[in-house]
Amino acid sequence: MRQSAVPDNPRRRRLGWTGTEAIGRAWRRADPERSVGERPTVPFIKRRRLVMISHILSKSTFSRQDIIDLLSARDPAEVEAIRNAAYRVLVDNCGTKVYLRGLVEFSNRCACNCYYCGIRKGNVEVKRYTLTKDEIVGAARFCAEAGYGSMVLQSGERRDERFVSFVEDAVRAIKRETISNALPRGLGITLSVGEQTPDVYRRFFDAGAHRYLLRIETSSPRLFTSIHPSRQSFEARLACLASLKDAGFQVGTGVIIGLPGQTVEDLADDVLFFRAIDADMIGMGPYIVHKQTPMASHDEAMAARKKDTLEFALRMIAVTRLVCRDVNIASTTALQAMEPLGREMGLLYGANVVMPQVTPQRVRRDYQLYEGKPCLDENAQQCRACLCGRIRSLGREPASGEWGDPRHFDARQRHAAIQQ
Repeated sequence: MRQSAVPDNPRRRRLGWTGTEAIGRAWRRADPERSVGERPTVPFIKRRRLVMISHILSKSTFSRQDIIDLLSARDPAEVEAIRNAAYRVLVDNCGTKVYLRGLVEFSNRCACNCYYCGIRKGNVEVKRYTLTKDEIVGAARFCAEAGYGSMVLQSGERRDERFVSFVEDAVRAIKRETISNALPRGLGITLSVGEQTPDVYRRFFDAGAHRYLLRIETSSPRLFTSIHPSRQSFEARLACLASLKDAGFQVGTGVIIGLPGQTVEDLADDVLFFRAIDADMIGMGPYIVHKQTPMASHDEAMAARKKDTLEFALRMIAVTRLVCRDVNIASTTALQAMEPLGREMGLLYGANVVMPQVTPQRVRRDYQLYEGKPCLDENAQQCRACLCGRIRSLGREPASGEWGDPRHFDARQRHAAIQQ
């Protein structure tokens, strides 16, 4: 959004300056090296922008325009000020630990046809698979022994009873098989298996899962329609997020950053959406094209915008941390796909969760939502050592044997109890 050259000022109004005269006098006072009639110098504009950013960062609550201004920052000094502020909020509200969620992508069979996704139903090039319950439980045992504390079960979206019962049974088995002195309640379990009915969400919760990640993908109905077929609706996604909260889940959502046609205003609205629905967890990442999708035609344009998209993704992490404060935010694998140190950068911008790969190596290449996915050839132990090393290189410590639930959820529960 375009800003006025000079902020409105009571003194200027009292003196009766015209707009042009006021602008000229203001620029000359602040930028004495500039001659009359010349445009303001670049150093002055940068200083003025940095003052504006610093003023916004001094606030405890942020307007839509504040968020737009923060996301629009490009100058390194401005971005560093935003990153530093976000990191301070992280430390003050969540501490410095990084929580590990062992990721098991247990099936790439999907009933949906999202236009951006590499495992969409219409992609006939994908070799489909579903892990056995024993394989899933084996991966869960590794997570418990590795000290992860929690795991994520992720798959393509299906709603048939066979699938629902399979997930329900797998969750019960994981809880039963991972109880120990270190984990008296067993592993913490996050599910990410798409849109389901309220009854199914309750079944999953009763089985023992307590977190659920369902990305809104974009809070813009216009953009949502552009990346989904007509049978998938924005309203249905919203209803599912509400049902998850009603079922008792810690609710996670997130967006795709850099979609064709997306504006900075759209991204600001995404951050406001996270705040409006009182989300507990955020998982978002940059858009990366998969060439076996209807959106493959955007490949060249997206490649040209790669640096900008990565920078926007990092600023989104920082601004979401500033606005939502005590939520858990993941530093996603997609960041590393765009930049080898992407996950470290995400942690420096305010994230506090990473998801090391525990999916069996034999099927990892068959679960690629986007191209260039990292960690396809490392075994689970190698992935653990690599990620823990990356975390410690930043002066942070990977949490061991902790569920790492978002503090926001505890605060939300306390508030709900007071309201009753």
